[in-house]
Amino acid sequence: MDSHISPVQLEKAYRLINHGPTVLVSARHDGTDNVMSAAWACGLDFDPPKLTVVLDKSTRTRSLIEQSGAFVIQVPTAAQLQLTQALGTTSMFDAPDKLERFGARLFQIDGHDLPFVAGCSAWLACRLISEPHNQQTYDLFIGEVVAAWADSRAFKDGRWHFERADPAWRSLHHVAGGHYYAIGEALSARDVEQG
Repeated sequence: MDSHISPVQLEKAYRLINHGPTVLVSARHDGTDNVMSAAWACGLDFDPPKLTVVLDKSTRTRSLIEQSGAFVIQVPTAAQLQLTQALGTTSMFDAPDKLERFGARLFQIDGHDLPFVAGCSAWLACRLISEPHNQQTYDLFIGEVVAAWADSRAFKDGRWHFERADPAWRSLHHVAGGHYYAIGEALSARDVEQG
């Protein structure tokens, strides 16, 4: 594992996606790995930490998650813009070799039989909380975060440091039709006086 990848305490795991980034969702079942992009992912709960992600019925990654009961949410970087777009617009059903074709490099983390995408700034390993009604009706999946990691060049001491990191480490935020924004400058609000 890369020396810059550090564990993140589960009570701070929500911070990895709280800023609304586009994410990469990966899963494995029966020897098949896949990765897709998703724009609709967010934190749901703190203890235990949970998140939600919307996964269309037509995606191969969704079926792998439904079969395996586990998945990874990872935060791609601005340097991974083309990879994020390609993985989100190409289906494994149409292109079984899409991971190789677009250069998605996967790695393992001990204790987790999941495919992790190299080069991201954060990874959240999740156990599927099966909610068949939500999954079928709304394409909404709930995951309990069982472990989390971040690249210390962008996330350290329980928070993001995009303002000090190389701009290539900024997170992506999809708008529509292949148009993204990278996260911007840091702004700090002053404390509000209680009255």
